[in-house]
Amino acid sequence: MGPELLVTAAALGALGWATRARARARATRAERRYPPLGQTLIVNGTPVHAVTLGDGPPIVLIHGASGNLRDFTFSFAPRLVAEGYRVIAFDRPGLGHTGRMDPGLATRWGNRAETITEQARLLAAAARQLGADRPLVLGHSYGGAVALAWGLDHPCAGVFGLAGVSMPWSGRLSLYYRVLGSRPGGLIGPPLIAAWASRARLDQSIVDVFAPNPAPPAYDAHFGIGLTVRTAALRANARQVNSLLGQMRDLSRRYDRMNVPVAFLHGDADLIVPLTIHAQNAVDLIPGATLSVLPRMGHMPHHVAEQATIAAIHTLAARAGLR
Repeated sequence: MGPELLVTAAALGALGWATRARARARATRAERRYPPLGQTLIVNGTPVHAVTLGDGPPIVLIHGASGNLRDFTFSFAPRLVAEGYRVIAFDRPGLGHTGRMDPGLATRWGNRAETITEQARLLAAAARQLGADRPLVLGHSYGGAVALAWGLDHPCAGVFGLAGVSMPWSGRLSLYYRVLGSRPGGLIGPPLIAAWASRARLDQSIVDVFAPNPAPPAYDAHFGIGLTVRTAALRANARQVNSLLGQMRDLSRRYDRMNVPVAFLHGDADLIVPLTIHAQNAVDLIPGATLSVLPRMGHMPHHVAEQATIAAIHTLAARAGLR
């Protein structure tokens, strides 16, 4: 090996070491700043982070991609408690403070992830541990797919899709997910992002997910985006999203078997999970399902239109015999 190659190899090695060290340090800081808010359940060997609040009819909240349960505890969960519900919020596998369902899924080399049916099974078992045998199940964004899988495969009182993924789509995911969800991309990309993503880029990601509406003041400080950009969480999230399309094809073929009330709430300006692809089509396939559309609303109606969201939940709870 010539001197130029030796220098190049040494530089790459140093960069790799620095990247891993910086990513670990940033993850440690995030976990200290945003520790678990609730209890950790052990469900068939998997640690599941759960927050429970209030008394009344139980409602389970399932967050979306790149998220954690703090999205709900900012103001939405306390408001549901004030409206008379018992709220149970979970971190999904690999995100927040919930572990992977199979330790082998955390390896750097593979690209398999927990399916939505596996996640539904895990969270339904966790809810039963908390005494919620037939809760209302609300899923936001990616969590909407998990909630629909729950409604098809496990006891519940009803399913509420909040800007939720509910149908297969045409076309390809963004390059970000295709790369990070692949074997080589999942090895290299997550530690680079975890180590070197700028504060400005992270702040912009929150602006983007709320667009065209503004994010509430102090939301970013509560949410804890540092938990999202840990290496392991980035890897888990990308693999879950990258494998979702085929699962939605299979799930949507079973919608005619849904035997619990289902309601969708969706903004007509949602560019992340578009209304015209998802809820607008799913509502026609699920017996008795309803759809409420919020004008000029993006992907986060539970923050921007909190009262309208809760009113729609009340309606579904009444249909389910919970109120």
